[in-house]
Amino acid sequence: MVYKRKKMHYGDTHLKRRWRTSNRTKDLDEINADLQPEKIDTLLNQDVDLDKPGSAQHYCVHCARYFIDDHALQDHFRTKVHKRRMKALEIEPYTIEDSERAAGQGSYKAPVKRKIETQTAVTSESADAKKLKIDEQ
Repeated sequence: MVYKRKKMHYGDTHLKRRWRTSNRTKDLDEINADLQPEKIDTLLNQDVDLDKPGSAQHYCVHCARYFIDDHALQDHFRTKVHKRRMKALEIEPYTIEDSERAAGQGSYKAPVKRKIETQTAVTSESADAKKLKIDEQ
């Protein structure tokens, strides 16, 4: 009889699904909604929440992730994951109007590329604004 190796993880598809959904982050269309100016201010200046990493004070809007401190956030801005997300956010998200055009109800309109900047400039501006408020008081 020929020896047959035992597959250790055969049939673990239900576990794979659980692993995939446990680390799920926001989709690009949800992040696009967060990129509105009034929403960015609320996300960058969140109240202290001790249940979130870094007490919810260091947040990457483009990746929808919290970081422990500012140094970890600045390191994240230089990673491939962040740069890929920025590249994906450059193209306008697919909308219902686009799907109607594709179905033949209207003329085709090519997706527009946007200029997306990382929030490093935004965080330094808000830090300067906080310093000014403290100095004034």
